Parts: sequence; C-alpha cells; structure tokens
Amino acid sequence: MEPVIKINPGASKWDIRQRVWDYIEEKNLANFPRPVHNRIPNFKGAFGACSKVAELQTFAQTAEVKVDPDKPLEGARFAVLQAQKTLLVPTPRLRSGLFNKITPPQGANKEQLRVCASSQGVKDFSVPVGLDAKVKVDLVVVGSVAVSEKGCRIGKGEGYADLEWAMMASMGAVNDSTVVVTVVHDCQVVDIPEELMGSHDLTVDYILTPTRVIKTECKLPKPQGIIWTKLDAEKLEKIPILKKLRALEEQAGKDVTLGTASHAAEPGLRKKESQIRNPDSSRGEATTQRKLPQSVTTVYLGGIPAGLRVSELKTALRERNAAPLRLTWQGAQHRAFLDYSDPQVADQALEALQDLSLNGHSLQAELAKSQRGHKRSGQRQKPSAAAKSKASPPDAKSDAAKEADQ
Repeated sequence: MEPVIKINPGASKWDIRQRVWDYIEEKNLANFPRPVHNRIPNFKGAFGACSKVAELQTFAQTAEVKVDPDKPLEGARFAVLQAQKTLLVPTPRLRSGLFNKITPPQGANKEQLRVCASSQGVKDFSVPVGLDAKVKVDLVVVGSVAVSEKGCRIGKGEGYADLEWAMMASMGAVNDSTVVVTVVHDCQVVDIPEELMGSHDLTVDYILTPTRVIKTECKLPKPQGIIWTKLDAEKLEKIPILKKLRALEEQAGKDVTLGTASHAAEPGLRKKESQIRNPDSSRGEATTQRKLPQSVTTVYLGGIPAGLRVSELKTALRERNAAPLRLTWQGAQHRAFLDYSDPQVADQALEALQDLSLNGHSLQAELAKSQRGHKRSGQRQKPSAAAKSKASPPDAKSDAAKEADQ
C-alpha cells in the first residue's frame, strides 16, 4: 500500500516527525490532546486499532505485556487487562523506576478495567516493579510518530522507548524473541530510510492501524542492552535507576564507560548541556553552559511559539546537526541565541535551520546583529516583519541573559 505522506529524499528524523504532525493537524485526524506536535498522536480510531493486539497469534501466548503510557495506547492497556494478563507500564520519564504493574481491583468489571487502563488509572492502580523482580516481558507495545512497513520506528525524539527497551534487555526482561508492536494511524506509516536508524533505535515487528495489521519482517536487530557511551553523568542524575543498573553491570564485569558530552549523543550530534536557570524565572530565560572559545559566532532564532520547551528545541537542533556550543533561551520573548565556534560552523547551522518549523510555527534563523560583519553575500535574509514585531530586535541578548552567560 502506497504511503499517504511522501517523505523527501535526505529527510531527517525531525523532518519526518514534522511532516506527520502537520498532516494529522491539517486533516483533523486526532483527538485531545491537541496540537499533536511533540506528542505521540492520539489519532482518531486509536482504541479500535489497539483492540487488534488481542487478535495477534503471539498475544495468546503472552503472560506479561509492557505498554507505554501514551493516550492512544489506552485501548491496548485495556485489552491486556481484559485478557487477565500482567500489564506493565513505564513510569513517567523513568524518574522513579523502570515500570509499574497495574493491579485492578479484585473482580473488576469491564468499566473498572477501562478506568485502570486510563492515565489516571495507571497512577491509581500501580505497584512499582523493582530491578530484582524476575520479569519476563513477552510483548511490548510502543507509541510512534512514524513507522515504516519494514519496521523502522521514529518516536517523538526524547528516546525513552529506546532506553526502556535497553534497560529491560540489561535486566534480562526482553530478548530477541520478544515481540514489539506499535499502534498508529494509517497516515503514520511512511517510508523511513534504514540509514536513519541507529544501534540504539527500537524496531517493531507488527504495526496495527484502524484498517490493517502489518507484519514487518524487520531485518534490523533490536538493541542488546544499554549503550553506556551514549549516556553521560547528567542522564544518570535524571534517571536514578540507570545508576543501579550501571552498578550491577559493573559488578558483572561489563564495560560501563560513559560518554562525554560530545560522544553521548548520536554521531556528529552534540549532547545537550545542563540547563542553568536565570534567577529571574519570570523571564523564562535559560542558558546552557560550557567553556567557550574566546570568539564565537551567534545565531538569532526568532518566532519560537509559546509553550515550546527548550528540550524540544534542542532535539530539533541536534537532529539537524546544528547543536550550538551554548544556547541562550528566551522563550518568553519567543527567541533564542545560539553560539557557534566560528563563522563557518554558524553558516552551516543557518543552512540547516532554514524552513525549521516547530509546533506548526516557522522559525526565523539569521546571524545576530552583532555578528553581521561576518556575513557574506548570498546568505540568510532578514526575518519577516511579523517576526520582528513579535520579538525584540535580535541585536543583543538581554542583560539578564548576558549575566547568565558569564
């Protein structure tokens, strides 16, 4: 079946996400929460598509099923509970552990099981599962932004589904025989170049849509465990369970060397830096700090939509190979400043950031006014008048941001 959404040659993961999100919004194919940008889309018909998980031959042979907490997967969680199988759901952003076991009330009826499958039910009827628990997950159901018929999957860009799989593999909870299923709208099935997939990316065995069940016959291997060089100390601080897993693997004699800031991300991409909040938090300003060369070239990024998180911008920058040495975030003023090591690197970043769109809003990238002496003919034009009226002139950072940069 020919994909509805055409993907341009050379498209990045972020380009594909943006294309799918835009299409779903334009065609009004989603339910609450909207807009779908930066989310796993809660597409119309999701509950019915999820119910097909119980029709898979492999489902009858499973005892323990892990289902992500995304809203569009509510129907899959309900199907697992209705079949009286063990339902495991990851904890939000892995802050308090890997996953929880959902325990419905004794003798729960269909309506009560529906409640248990909801996001509120996941909070109210869950029991934490420790690392020492002997868990054997037979089936994993993940959300996706885009997926190919060959089993290549793209999530929303934060990497939690991939990391959860890697952690389960390290625990011995999953292996090559564990089946991975994703549930999406038909339009989310697109052509994804295999070269975009990294060694840490989770692939899928089945795709469920409102109209189809697709067996992918995926040839790409699934991650065999945690790739420690793709993580850094900051990630371990944010996800305490990673520290425990690392200690266990170190005791077992495995190499658990962490990556540095430049090696922990995808090859050629910079890892996001720790975020330093300005004391004047009402200004919504933040900077990422590292030791900078004496001379940097600064790029102004305007038109940042209200509600966009700095982490979402960083993801987009990394995926376009445009991660800066330092990012100064001024979300309240709808802008950010990106510092690069020299004019040539800044020019490459400017090229990569043309046509960048986030949450349905086009962003404007150009050299900051203080850097325009470096600008050569034929380079970026000025931002639109609308963007200028929305944001302060891009000639300098605010005094508060300057203080935060020092």
